[in-house]
Amino acid sequence: MSEYYNPKRTKNIFDPRSKEPFKISRSKIDMFLNCPRCFYVDRRLGVGTPPGFPFNLNSAVDALLKKEFDIHRAKNTAHPLMRAYGLDLVPFDHEKINEWRENFVGVQYLHKPTNFLVTGAVDDLWVDKDGVVYVVDYKSTSKSTEVNLDADWQIGYKRQMEFYQWLMRRNDFKVSDTGYFVYCNGQKDREAFDAKLEFDIKIIPYTGNDSWVETELINAHNCLMSIEIPKAGANCDFCNYFEARKKFD
Repeated sequence: MSEYYNPKRTKNIFDPRSKEPFKISRSKIDMFLNCPRCFYVDRRLGVGTPPGFPFNLNSAVDALLKKEFDIHRAKNTAHPLMRAYGLDLVPFDHEKINEWRENFVGVQYLHKPTNFLVTGAVDDLWVDKDGVVYVVDYKSTSKSTEVNLDADWQIGYKRQMEFYQWLMRRNDFKVSDTGYFVYCNGQKDREAFDAKLEFDIKIIPYTGNDSWVETELINAHNCLMSIEIPKAGANCDFCNYFEARKKFD
């Protein structure tokens, strides 16, 4: 265990003896599902996986979409995209909307069986005339084919949606099983750049099922309580690289 331990990192490391709630994000639960070993080494031993590249263009698209939908949120009116897709919805105007969308804050819920303070930052929430809330996630890419949710790797997108639905339900909101992905596809077939990137935007409905969340929170807690480092996920790039490199050390 000592070869993984990072004594310089003390923030948000799981201590099995602590009685304080342990804050854990939606992305860390997804890490657990992908690779229990990486999750354990990160949250229990304090050594994170190598950081990925920042997606600054994606972040810019997200920020602009939020501003655009906020205009209609303030007016309690439907965005033109909603009307184009026949959705009788408006952006949800709630006093905590900005808090719920803020990274490292987000929607929070104390899960008593594990003492996890579970968090997740939503992109947006819409609501119908009956007060039912719909979770919305913004996605952006650039591809020549039409965007969809058919790829195997997009299971992460679907779990993300379901996790947010679970969080909102635990905060006593009536939440629809149907969520929406606002998917922006940057077009590369324009005649010139002209200092702007144009997008086709599609709303893709998805019917979620959050029944897995409770079980996996308990599994993640059991993982962190163990004194043994768990096995790596079968398709974990980090662990596979680590094992391959050991052959040359």
